Amino acid sequence: MAGLNWLSIQGAHNQLSSRQISSVELTRACLDQIDAVEGQIQSFLAFTPDSALEQAARADQMLSAGEGRPLTGVPVQIKDVMCTEGVTTTCASRMLENFVPVYNATAVERLIGQGAVILGKGNMDEFAMGSSCENSAFHPTMNPWDLDRVPGGSSGGAAASVAAGEVIYSLGSDTGGSVRQPAALCGVVGLKPTYGLVSRFGLIAFASSLDQIGPVGRSVMDCALVLNALAGHDPRDATSVAREPVDYSAGLGQELNGQRLGVPEEYFVEGMDPGVRRAIETGISVLEGLGASVRPVSLPSTRYALACYYIIAPSECSANLARYDGVKYGYSYQDTDDMWEAMEKTREHGFGPEVTRRIMLGTYSLSSGYYDAYYLKAQQARTLIRQDFDRVFQDVDALITPTSPVTAFKIGDKIGDPVQMYLIDVCTLPVNIAGLPGLSVPCGFSDGLPVGMQLIGPHFSEETLLKTAHAYEVATDWNSERPAILRLSLIHI
Repeated sequence: MAGLNWLSIQGAHNQLSSRQISSVELTRACLDQIDAVEGQIQSFLAFTPDSALEQAARADQMLSAGEGRPLTGVPVQIKDVMCTEGVTTTCASRMLENFVPVYNATAVERLIGQGAVILGKGNMDEFAMGSSCENSAFHPTMNPWDLDRVPGGSSGGAAASVAAGEVIYSLGSDTGGSVRQPAALCGVVGLKPTYGLVSRFGLIAFASSLDQIGPVGRSVMDCALVLNALAGHDPRDATSVAREPVDYSAGLGQELNGQRLGVPEEYFVEGMDPGVRRAIETGISVLEGLGASVRPVSLPSTRYALACYYIIAPSECSANLARYDGVKYGYSYQDTDDMWEAMEKTREHGFGPEVTRRIMLGTYSLSSGYYDAYYLKAQQARTLIRQDFDRVFQDVDALITPTSPVTAFKIGDKIGDPVQMYLIDVCTLPVNIAGLPGLSVPCGFSDGLPVGMQLIGPHFSEETLLKTAHAYEVATDWNSERPAILRLSLIHI
């Protein structure tokens, strides 16, 4: 049964439901792939093969009893920023190196409720702060398409594990592009849902007004099926929106005739990789050929988005991470009798340089005398950005942009230049500022490295984005490509 680890969720579900394969067989196929490539990829922080096989056995019982659902028995990796009962949840930080939650995040709980098989926790940039997965306190993750290059971040482990065939799908979190950007750099599909559509309960906070959990999958259908499981009101999350349930997979396969798409010029930024531009322009032509009408649009306030984000996000980070003081949980510096020194040393040794940098930025922005000049102005700019989107969406159904202006860069190339690293997210972070849904779908290659095309829609327009991306995916089939380094382990099914 070699090659089972390359199945999509839908393909796995079909074979599991018909009893052609068992969840235990599917899980063992993923475990074998992990054994074969994890030493090169390093996408995991915690690995739980024994409990995964137990979950797979229970899933087989559910399937035999006719109680299987789309995710029953399908192996998944969970980004290490979501609480998992009995399994370490570190946020890739020394601060939480030994933290073991006593409860599951709602998103994890809902996957378990469907009989999912959890293979472990995914590597990430520390506390989800980064665009390369180099800021992990434990080890970097490598891009399966080129082991000398980053997988993107902060959900680098989530994207790399799917691209490497280690899991069928994964869960990430997206604060400024952290699901979509690594999905683009690794040649897989990533979805950031509308803010409030998926519960954040049990998601360890970075920036509470921006964070959102989203799936990474091998296909658009995969992301739709996971969103079906995740979406829904949660009274434990004050930002969770109560909406009628939607089957996000039902509209896939519809034609795009009459679909109105906009192309914002501001997203084709200076310094964009020419190969990325060509791939996006070709993708736009494909969508036009499928019946969509495409027109240029303008989002002038986009020029404020980067500065706006790097004031709001660090400010919320400063507040959220103030709780890590060595008193109640996590790392605690003990080599002193002075309380204030203990608190200072705890944070000095527990946080890495990027987290420290953002705490300092946020603390400065919120401090007396600077609040009005920075934080308040950033919130005003946020309003302008959202208003731009609202105006444009009166005339178009969705927007087409690059996901990232560049392909995967070499490990170490940008880690010493924070500004250059921050610029990588210039196409994704406006979506979080406005609370909109965004989806990245593979749209070709530049110098052998994957390129992602981003679709952005109004609030709660996930059905439109998924339908559009699925039509494009079927017409191009870029998602069937596999990294050359892994082809020896690949058998197409």
